[in-house]
Amino acid sequence: MNMKKSIFIGLVVASLGGFVGVAAYKFFEQKNPETISERQKVQFASLPEYPIAADGGTDFTVAAAKTVPGVVHIKVTINESSQDNSFDPFRDFFGDNRGFGNPFGQRGPQMGSGSGVIISADGYIVTNNHVVRGADKIEVILNDKRSFKGKVIGTDPNTDLALVKIDAVNLPFIVYGNSDDVKIGEWVLAVGNPFNLTSTVTAGIVSAKGRNINIIGENGTATKFPIESFIQTDAAVNPGNSGGALVSTRGELIGINTAIASQTGSYAGYSFAVPVNLVRKVMDDLLEFGKVQRAFLGVQIQEVNSEVAKENGLKNTKGVLISTVTDGGAAEAAGLKKGDVVTSIAGVDVNSTSELTEQIGRHRPGDKIDVKVIRENKDKLIAVILRGEDNLTGLKKKEAVNANSLLGANFSKLSDSEKKTLKIESGIKISSLKAGKLSSIGIRDGFIITKLNNKTVNSAEDVDEVINSSESNMLMVEGVYAQNPFSKYVYSFNIK
Repeated sequence: MNMKKSIFIGLVVASLGGFVGVAAYKFFEQKNPETISERQKVQFASLPEYPIAADGGTDFTVAAAKTVPGVVHIKVTINESSQDNSFDPFRDFFGDNRGFGNPFGQRGPQMGSGSGVIISADGYIVTNNHVVRGADKIEVILNDKRSFKGKVIGTDPNTDLALVKIDAVNLPFIVYGNSDDVKIGEWVLAVGNPFNLTSTVTAGIVSAKGRNINIIGENGTATKFPIESFIQTDAAVNPGNSGGALVSTRGELIGINTAIASQTGSYAGYSFAVPVNLVRKVMDDLLEFGKVQRAFLGVQIQEVNSEVAKENGLKNTKGVLISTVTDGGAAEAAGLKKGDVVTSIAGVDVNSTSELTEQIGRHRPGDKIDVKVIRENKDKLIAVILRGEDNLTGLKKKEAVNANSLLGANFSKLSDSEKKTLKIESGIKISSLKAGKLSSIGIRDGFIITKLNNKTVNSAEDVDEVINSSESNMLMVEGVYAQNPFSKYVYSFNIK
């Protein structure tokens, strides 16, 4: 009897266990992964080791076969009302056929192209911010020639990265590697679409890491705290490669090709890629929050060379010297001091300002990290809780702005016949005004907005989208009055 009872209890327990297992599976199966890394684990199996060629050299064929399907061609259309002839640092470094320098000053759509990397089966794509910046239309063309409309989920001018989404499923994607493990001298492949030549693969070696070429944030691009710690390679990268993949011989993504060192706009020996460990963090921030959660250590730093080492009584030149500690910042709260030499961040060695900036940039406000310093020629490990730009530890989600309330206006659509009469191709009419930004700068009822931030608008939804996708706090309003459609008015103001 006891034996029968034991068997019965065992069967009940087994059945309950199976039920719980199935229920748990269904629960997690239906839950959308919160990060790109989790999305990759859902469908991606472990990668095999890279093969060795018969002659003893490295075989690139497996890596190419794995990664080419995961790189896309991105075409953008930019409807600009006038030529911007100011110097753009991306023009010489990236040169992505953006229609720069029209010699006749003609107005009209400009076309551009670049590359992107599929990082999840459900259509998330990483590319460069400069590839999609200001785009009115984004077309994403897959390696199998299918075409999709792309939507920008978020951008980060500080790293020149952007997250784009297409409505597609079961896409081939490239799995994240680990850029910290990349070695100087290691073979790598660059995959992209240079000169509109799709699915192009070039090979080279890693020639340096942690490179700062002072390109992000120069000459008016919308950056406050640029992070440059590029992987430098001699793999041939040309205009159109921007946003493409830098991959290891195992077919793992280790960087996003971003810049070339060139005076002509074409490849001249070296190219630069954003390391994937930084890419991973930026993509997760944009996916979860719509904006990057930037952490700060709260110090000013400088490189340690022989002269600096001698002046500060240091035994060697390794690490990065803290020259100033910011009042009320994370470093001060943790006990870091002026004169400390930082040698590692969160267990990763740092020997340059660019390496330190990259490591801090991988973290969010509120993260607790170990900072190893040399103080009075002795190693010291200090726990630091990082803070945001406002010296707080909280995370901030990008909040949607209601254009109607912000601008203080109600809008009505223009018919095609009205546009034809006014000789305009786009526009939305202000049907009524109340207290808000527009009335405060002198705009009156009946004003027709043709463009916002150089983007065409034809509906209230277009106005919302432009304002909420703006990379800066400035809004430029362009339009006309129906009574005198040949006189164009342009206003610019801060929307915060």
